[in-house]
Amino acid sequence: MGWIALGLIGVAVAAALWLLGLARPLWSFVGAGLMLGATGYAVQGRPGLPGHPVEPFARPIPVDPGLIELRGDMLGRYTGEAAYMVMADGLTRAGNPRAAVQIMRGGVGNAPDNFALWTWLGMAYVQHDGAVSPAARLAFTRAMQLAPNHPAPPFFLGVALIQSGDFAAARPYWARALALAPKTISYRPAIAERLAILDKYLAATKP
Repeated sequence: MGWIALGLIGVAVAAALWLLGLARPLWSFVGAGLMLGATGYAVQGRPGLPGHPVEPFARPIPVDPGLIELRGDMLGRYTGEAAYMVMADGLTRAGNPRAAVQIMRGGVGNAPDNFALWTWLGMAYVQHDGAVSPAARLAFTRAMQLAPNHPAPPFFLGVALIQSGDFAAARPYWARALALAPKTISYRPAIAERLAILDKYLAATKP
């Protein structure tokens, strides 16, 4: 079938050249190109291989809208760092977590002392690596060093640990986030609610 298809391509090209009125002296150049392609197919082509469906390269990754809403409450929505995070969200949804990491690394490179960017770089690494990898943990640690009294870095590290299936390890970080959250801040109840649900789960699954 490969040779038949190649022959049909040659006939189609010749007909197209004739209809387009290409000067005959140029036909030799086109013919040489076709022959070069045919030679490459004869040398490297493997028409005997069975066909199979092509899998898409990108695998869409869902992004929790509730988590994004809480991020906006904790880290702001209309800031320069938020723009990086929104771009990273879009790339993650599109199935390109590697590009999301690159976006966040670019943000950190431009503002190396911004704890919010380091926090979301950690989340981007988790989506890319499928776990709290050393790179992700390093990003979260740097965020907590830059803002030791802000609840966002430990809270999102807890989120990352839960997404990785390590529920018990997430508990201290959510407890720390709740302790750091001011009593009157709008997002404190959301942290408390998640911590309570986690405690119930840990109690129910305790050996």
